[in-house]
Amino acid sequence: MKYLLSGFLFVVLVGCGGGKGGEDTVDAGAVEADAASGPRCGDRHLDTASGEVCDDGNTTDGDGCAADCSAVEPGHACGTPGDPCVVTHVCGNGIVEDIEGCDDHNTTDGDGCHSDCTLEAGWRCDIAGIRCLAAQCGDGIVAGFEECDDGGAATPGCSATCTLEDGYLCATPNAACTPTVCGNGVREGTEQCDDGSAAGPNNDLGDGCTPLCTREPQCVAGTCTAVCGDGAIQAGEDCDDGNLHDFDGCSSTCTVEFGFYCTPSTTVEPATLNVAIVYRDFKGNDLSGGHVDFQNVNSSQTGMVTSSLVNNKPQLIDANNYGSAHTSIKNRASFGQWYADSALGKTVVSTLPMTRIASGTYEYDNQSFFPLDGKGWQDASVATADREISRDNGHNFSFTSELRYWFKWNGTENLKFRGDDDVWVFVNKKLAVDLGGVHGAQSAEITLTSQVNTDKALGMTIGGTYEVVVYQAERHTTASSYKLTLKGFNTQRSACDDMCGDGMTSSMEQCDDGVNMGGYNSCTPTCEYGPRCGDGILQSQENCDDGNTIDGDNCPANCMGMIIL
Repeated sequence: MKYLLSGFLFVVLVGCGGGKGGEDTVDAGAVEADAASGPRCGDRHLDTASGEVCDDGNTTDGDGCAADCSAVEPGHACGTPGDPCVVTHVCGNGIVEDIEGCDDHNTTDGDGCHSDCTLEAGWRCDIAGIRCLAAQCGDGIVAGFEECDDGGAATPGCSATCTLEDGYLCATPNAACTPTVCGNGVREGTEQCDDGSAAGPNNDLGDGCTPLCTREPQCVAGTCTAVCGDGAIQAGEDCDDGNLHDFDGCSSTCTVEFGFYCTPSTTVEPATLNVAIVYRDFKGNDLSGGHVDFQNVNSSQTGMVTSSLVNNKPQLIDANNYGSAHTSIKNRASFGQWYADSALGKTVVSTLPMTRIASGTYEYDNQSFFPLDGKGWQDASVATADREISRDNGHNFSFTSELRYWFKWNGTENLKFRGDDDVWVFVNKKLAVDLGGVHGAQSAEITLTSQVNTDKALGMTIGGTYEVVVYQAERHTTASSYKLTLKGFNTQRSACDDMCGDGMTSSMEQCDDGVNMGGYNSCTPTCEYGPRCGDGILQSQENCDDGNTIDGDNCPANCMGMIIL
């Protein structure tokens, strides 16, 4: 009974199309050869007589064996007929294999080497396993460490090295850049901020955004909030180098960039510090439309302003007419116009270039201080009837200035000032220096020791970040002088540097493979490209080198094949 059943089953299996000679049943979709049709592609048999070089049991392209079984597709290997073909390259392993055009050790799009290891437009990936770079500045494609690429247009905005220039917006690659407008309330280009509006710019300092559209620290009682780009490292920031540029080590989000190391430093000392300063120009009281407090009474007098800033500005002690006791200023209202925008004044925003004269010491010294000659009420845009002509010595007198600088207090900071006329210095919003009144050049000096902090009730704590503000006014003709020296007022900001040989290609390096021995297809000890396929120089390892790594143009991508004539 068992024999008959087994025989019955055998007959049934054969009748249902069982494999010949004990072969497995053909998978669904496979084409089985029979006497009528003969061998066919997809029948799991390799028929070399008909031109088959592979047969993976189907007639589908893209799986390693061509749909007509005439070729093994690039990047695959096909073994036993009927078995699936296998991929012979691994995209992202840092090795250029088979059909790969590049391999930068990842499978991320947009970094030059596509997730399928094909080269992206505008990039070059010369050495496998390391970061790709822009193919060429000026090709109209923003790639690599480029901030812009105007296609080589002979217009300002995008530099010859494809970095964004201050005052311009390069929103569209391969097109001319356009000027930005600081003070319109729209942050553009390299602007760190813009707190203006459609009604006009905001010319106040100390409110977080300067009139030059750069960020200021925001601190209360010496403790500051994290404001990326203000140049002061605060909790929550990996770094802060005082700008919002990428590719310089500290990113626009104050994170340390790939291939860089950033450390806090007070020794980052440029040759010149360009400190934001706001001037306000007035006409003298003896001129039509003049201000009552300028070119009027000549009197040196201290003790005129309150011991603390009020609404971030100096304020006159007496609110009413000063009378005979204080004759050089009319009243609090007139004084309130000195450092604020008003119809009587013309505001001019600029920078004061302070020169490094010693370690940690910067100075500006000008014994003929007339920064508004040809500006303010002398600007050509002012109607002729209102325009002020040059006065004594051919200069524009009657103006004020306001300058602010941030520092981390260590108890040794020294400030010196010489000037005329009025000068007031506030530290942590408290009055520290008083040279008020109309007078010739006078000097003052203060060292912010712990004793001075106590005596003047400055309210500072060692290690806290504070602001020093210098207010000045030139109120009488014949002379004007301004000298400011800041010693030890170093702001702690990030010093970022890359390290050649760490295996991470930074924006400052052409390549870094971690070995840097300078061999073929390697990086030099200075992190520059060594000899390689595609450099246009025939090396002993190469049969050809046409300056690229592209197939189909007489020299193969690996420079190892024969030249095709």
